[in-house]
Amino acid sequence: MISARKVFDEMPDRAMVRCWTSLIAGSAQSGQTEEVLRLFFMMVKENLRPENDTIVSVLSACSKLEAVEIEKWVMILSEFINDDDTGSFGRDSVNTVLAYLYGKWGKVEKCKERFDEIVGVGKRSVLPWNVIIGGYVQNGCSLEALSLFRVMIEDLNLRPNHVTMVSVLSACAQVGDLDLGKWIHGYVKSEGCKTILESNTFLATALIDMYSKCGSLGKAKDVFQQMVSKDVVSFNAMIMGLAINGEGEEALRLFSKMQELGLRPNSGTFLGVLCACSHSGLLDRGQQIFLDMILHFSVPPELEHYACYVDLLARVGLLEEAFEVVASMPFVPNNFVWGALLQGCRLHSRLELAQDVSQKLVKVDPENSAGYVMFSNALASDQQWGEVSGLRWLMREKGVRKHPGCSWISVNRDVHEFLAGSLSHPQIDSIYHTLNGLVKEMKVASA
Repeated sequence: MISARKVFDEMPDRAMVRCWTSLIAGSAQSGQTEEVLRLFFMMVKENLRPENDTIVSVLSACSKLEAVEIEKWVMILSEFINDDDTGSFGRDSVNTVLAYLYGKWGKVEKCKERFDEIVGVGKRSVLPWNVIIGGYVQNGCSLEALSLFRVMIEDLNLRPNHVTMVSVLSACAQVGDLDLGKWIHGYVKSEGCKTILESNTFLATALIDMYSKCGSLGKAKDVFQQMVSKDVVSFNAMIMGLAINGEGEEALRLFSKMQELGLRPNSGTFLGVLCACSHSGLLDRGQQIFLDMILHFSVPPELEHYACYVDLLARVGLLEEAFEVVASMPFVPNNFVWGALLQGCRLHSRLELAQDVSQKLVKVDPENSAGYVMFSNALASDQQWGEVSGLRWLMREKGVRKHPGCSWISVNRDVHEFLAGSLSHPQIDSIYHTLNGLVKEMKVASA
């Protein structure tokens, strides 16, 4: 890169965009994030139109920025974009990068503001759409992501690429929109796209994840079997898909298969197999895998692995052993660890332990109602109604509210969201009219 930059600096005419793109791409591949952004900044200031490849390299470099660095570059680029001398293509390019940075920073509204600033030819490019859709998905705004995707393909007739589809599949997985997920699967299998699924492990893995989380495990297996080249990430997705659907034994067989093929399990693999053992009650296998992870594979357990292992022990009633694991952890227990223990206490009627655990859960996550609610349920199952009332009074005093239940349903490729107790759905009157009619019919039938 030193030699490449020297040649670049000695060029008498640096108006060739491809030269800038090559240098930016090389800097990005070398992990020189700050250099990438400085070059991008210089390029736009010289009124050169960045190519899509240029922006992709800049976004790739931005993915490695920490929050403090993101804030710094957001300020620099925001000041630049307000310069009257900046051309429209320069503004569009900078706005695309800013939208990405805001999305990574968790500031979704700012991300959308920057996307809305992109005009004309810029809006006809798939790249900024990928940025805004990806930003929404990363921040849990899946319905908004799916809504924008429909605008992109139906109103603007833009052709999505594999990056778009990976993000949209992730959104489908979050809200359980199986119909749209199937539509995307059909799209990539259509004429002109037949080889994409075979060669693109990212897209195939996203399909496996979507089908698994939408409960269509058979479809997930089909995609996995049809993959020409399977890497650790695709094996991890299939193992986790089997785990969350209660197929623990099959998940462990796949774990053995990947090792036979010479693929070395990583942190994500062990999270999947521990989850499989926990969901299927495979205590002995789970204990051995947790030990092998450290001793045989030299993969240090992270907090998520400990939470999964504690969940396994708590589910089968080994609460004292679970407490010992928590005490030996090199991490401060989080809400998932205490939540797993509290659920185990409730499941095995260990109220003397549940009270202490619920207090610890409330301490690490005071705004979350889960600790209060789970302890309240444990008390209610033991018919300790006085204590239940006292706990609910405490929740009111602290302003803690139980998050309403939420569900989604996809009808004719439109996703409908329902919140418990909410009357916000536009067809709520019709829904309740139908519901009341069903109640009357059930009363007549049961009379």
